[in-house]
Amino acid sequence: MSSTNPRVIPIVAAEAASEVEGEGGWLFEKQKKIYPRSVTGTFANWRWAMVWLTQIVFYGLPWLQWNDRQAVLFDLAARRFYIFGLVLHPQDLVYLAALLIVCAYSLFLFTAVAGRLWCGFTCPQTVYTEIFLWVERRFEGDRIARMRLDEAPWSFNKLWRKAGKQAVWIAIGLWTGFTLVGYFTPVKVLWSEAFTLGFGPWEWFWVLFYGFATYGNAGYLREQVCTYMCPYARFQSAMFDRDTLIVSYDPARGEPRGSRGRKVDPKSKGLGDCIDCGLCVQVCPTGIDIRNGLQYQCIGCASCVDVCNEVMDKMNYERGLIRFATQNGLSNRWSKLQTLKRVLRPRVLVYTTVLALICIGFVVSLALRSPFRVDVVRDRGALARLVDDGAIENVYRLQVMNATEATQHYRVTLEGLDGASITSKAEFEVGAAEARWWPVSVQVPHAATRALGPGAHPLRFRVERLARGDDGSVDVVEKSTFVVPR
Repeated sequence: MSSTNPRVIPIVAAEAASEVEGEGGWLFEKQKKIYPRSVTGTFANWRWAMVWLTQIVFYGLPWLQWNDRQAVLFDLAARRFYIFGLVLHPQDLVYLAALLIVCAYSLFLFTAVAGRLWCGFTCPQTVYTEIFLWVERRFEGDRIARMRLDEAPWSFNKLWRKAGKQAVWIAIGLWTGFTLVGYFTPVKVLWSEAFTLGFGPWEWFWVLFYGFATYGNAGYLREQVCTYMCPYARFQSAMFDRDTLIVSYDPARGEPRGSRGRKVDPKSKGLGDCIDCGLCVQVCPTGIDIRNGLQYQCIGCASCVDVCNEVMDKMNYERGLIRFATQNGLSNRWSKLQTLKRVLRPRVLVYTTVLALICIGFVVSLALRSPFRVDVVRDRGALARLVDDGAIENVYRLQVMNATEATQHYRVTLEGLDGASITSKAEFEVGAAEARWWPVSVQVPHAATRALGPGAHPLRFRVERLARGDDGSVDVVEKSTFVVPR
């Protein structure tokens, strides 16, 4: 290792030196603040594109209207989830489970193909850290200016810059918390209550809690969340292999590294392409040196790729000293085409096939979803009772959940039990996106019960949505039992 990368031993020694022996035993050096340097380039542009996309969706979606209501609203009090044209009841949580499975398989697939793309470009921690860093740079300047400002004594200049940054950070955090709560409480109601301080206790709690979490994680914890708190960094190695595209330094091309002028031929001095400028470390949000190989702190943001390409352009060297590459590709000196062919390996194809099947099933299930649901519950207070003429009566309660945004009319009929009839009102209506309990009394004549005998006998309830206008009739059948006492 030392022959290919002579910098490893000093870095390991420096890490060991961070342990300081004190009177009470071994102590550890305080966490040093990281000052990431700003960077421009292809991957930085992609990262900012994802910042804009995710935040436009997150901040804008609660204000979008659909059928005279909020387009996306998770109304916990009413137990209704509104997602554009979909109205979901608690019994529809299977779709949430399917969505989580889709997200999990997507994460497996993207990680197997190109490492921590989620972490580097779309993770909320990355997104809000980029936003907070942008605000910090506007008030305090870039890396060197921020370091000097922190070391300088307090003055009016330092005070207004720090105070201005903190004010904007707090505003972003509170607005983020307000927006999150706006997905659960109608955002227009929430906005009107904000001016009268009419929030309920749980709205106050979540606005302040999520706002403080955003402020603390993106403003102060930053890389520590990725390094110490996020479990993804710990189990990512289980999803990597030697054909996974990761941010990599090419030691065969870059070593031995050393500074030189632009006009100096590196071969004449026995040097590689790395000029040892250290910019790849300065732009890293977690403060690692990518030249030391793959490290769990690397979030795959590719900032080092952008800044290294800029240096290569200035030195008139070929780009790609730091790039997305596979370990097999680097060790075998493969071309880009050879590397990409190996990326499409059986593991990736299996993930892709499974993910495609789950997505197709998810979409088909939503498309074929019934516009209403029915649950049948027996009246536990009186399982069966004797009525006039010796007939046996069972009482049921039908919960009908209307998944449309219009009032619907329904009719209940019976199947599967000879002689059974409904003696209560068989037609009723359910309001838009509502759930209604409807009592149903079922009787079987005395002669029929003698033929059936005592015990539980199968029975089916057919609930039909009566067609009106362009709506077609839809039937839902639910099973139950009819009890004949001994």
